[in-house]
Amino acid sequence: MDQKLVITPKFKIAAFVLMAIGVAAFILAFMTEPERGWANLMINNYYFVALAVGATFFVALQSIVQAGWSVAFNRIPHAIANFFPVLLVLMIPIVFFGLHSIYHWSHEDAVAHDALIAHKSPYLNVPFFIGRLLFYFAVWICMTQLLRKYSFKEDVEGGLSYFNKSEFYSKVYIFSLALTFSLASFDWIMSIDVHWFSTIFALRNFAMGFYHALVLILLIAILLNKMGYFPFLNQSHLRDFSKYILLMCIIWGYTWFSQYILIWYANLPEETIYYLPRTKGEFTVLFYTEFVVNWVVPFLLLLTGQIAKSKNLMMILMIFLLVGQYIDIYMQVTVGTLHELRIGFIEIGSFLGYVGLFALVFAWSFSKRPMVPVNHPLLEESLKSH
Repeated sequence: MDQKLVITPKFKIAAFVLMAIGVAAFILAFMTEPERGWANLMINNYYFVALAVGATFFVALQSIVQAGWSVAFNRIPHAIANFFPVLLVLMIPIVFFGLHSIYHWSHEDAVAHDALIAHKSPYLNVPFFIGRLLFYFAVWICMTQLLRKYSFKEDVEGGLSYFNKSEFYSKVYIFSLALTFSLASFDWIMSIDVHWFSTIFALRNFAMGFYHALVLILLIAILLNKMGYFPFLNQSHLRDFSKYILLMCIIWGYTWFSQYILIWYANLPEETIYYLPRTKGEFTVLFYTEFVVNWVVPFLLLLTGQIAKSKNLMMILMIFLLVGQYIDIYMQVTVGTLHELRIGFIEIGSFLGYVGLFALVFAWSFSKRPMVPVNHPLLEESLKSH
C-alpha cells in the first residue's frame, strides 16, 4: 500500500515534447496575433483552474460526508492541487501585459465614455482585479496544502486526529470555494462580456469544473491501473465514479440550458447580446456541439451503466469529455475577445503544452508520497468496495 509512482524517462520526454509544442504555439501567437495569444492563455489557465477547483472540492466533499469508496484515490486530487501555484505564475503575464487585450473595461477611455462600465468601475478596475486574483490563489493554495499536509501526517501517525482535522478544514475550504471561485468566474470570464451578466454563471461554471474534475480523476486512476498501479480498481469503483459523473452531467446540462432558455424566452437586448454571436454566426455549430459533447453523449452512454463495465470505453469517454470542457471555455472566452472562430495550431498547440506541463507537475507531486493514504480509517472499505 506504500507504493509510489515511478516517473519513467519516456514520460518525461513526452511531457517536455508537449511543453515545447505549447511554447512554440505561444511564440507564434505573440509574434503574429498577440490578442489570440492572450485569449488562449486565459482559456488554458481557466481550464486547469476549474479542474483543480473541482478536484479539490471532490476530495473535501468526500472527507465531509466520510465517504469510504473513494478514499484510495484521494491522493489524485491532492496532487492535482499542486498545479495551483503553477497557474498563479501563468496568470501573472495576463495581469501585467494582457488585460487590455482581454478586458474592454480595463481601458480608461471605455470607462470615460461608457456609463455602464463607469458604474461597474469601483469593482472592475485593475488594482482591485489584481488584488482579488492574488486573494483567490492564496486561499486555494493555503487550504489545499493544509488538507494535503494532514493527509500525509495521517500516514505517519494514524489515529483519528488528522482525520477529524481534515473533515473540519474541508468544510472551511468548501465555503471559501463558494466565494472565491464564484468571484473568479465573474472576474476572469464573465467580465469579458462586460455589458452582460448572469446570476447563474458562477454555478454553471462550478458545475462544469466539478463535472470534468471527476472525469480527470477517473481517467488518471484508469491510466495508473493500466500501468500496474491501483490494482484494487474494480467494477464497483468504476460504477460509483460513473454515477457521480452522470449526476454532474445532468446538473451541467440543467445549468447550461437554464441560462440559455431564460434569456432566449425573455428576448431582452441587454441579455441576448451574449447569445446572438454564439448562435447566429460562425460559432453556431460549436455552440451546439458543446451541448452534445458535454450532455447528450455522456448522458446516453452513462444512463444504463453498461459502459462502466469497460475501463477502455470509460477512458475514451473521459478524454472525449475533457475536450468538451475545452469547447465550453473556448466559447466563453473567444467570442468576447477575438470575435471570430479561430482554431488552429495556436489553440491546439497551446493546449497540448498545458497538458504536458500539468502531467509533469502532477506526476512529480504524486510520486513524492505513497499513492494510497495508508492509515486512513476508511481505507479498507475503499479497497474492498463492492
